[in-house]
Amino acid sequence: MQRRFIQARVARLATVGDHGAPHVVPVCFAATRDQLVTAIDHKPKTTTQLKRLDNIRANPAVSLLVDRYEEDWSLLWWVRADGHARVVDDPVELQPLLAPLLEKYRGHYGLRSLEGPAVVVDLHHWAGWTASPSA
Repeated sequence: MQRRFIQARVARLATVGDHGAPHVVPVCFAATRDQLVTAIDHKPKTTTQLKRLDNIRANPAVSLLVDRYEEDWSLLWWVRADGHARVVDDPVELQPLLAPLLEKYRGHYGLRSLEGPAVVVDLHHWAGWTASPSA
């Protein structure tokens, strides 16, 4: 379950917004069994004041979901990791945190620097499901 999650290329990050409303966005990430890092990258955004960052600063509880969908439903699976997140803005603290992201996505981030901020999630709960053991 954790191996599938760690190897996935994209996850959906769920944060808690105003009045308890969920807010979900896809993210690139690098993870271990205990910690996950994702960064705000160079892709165009409508604003630099991102809702996910405001939500995490107000409530650090987050969930991340990865899954596999196939028309052959015997291949379906999903894995969710829950944790507590924090936003890292300090350039000195950012650099070692971003190294795993640069390695995992070197084809995309290789020629660009990640300037953050980053979101670091201390993972504390895992859940998952698979349609069959071979999925």
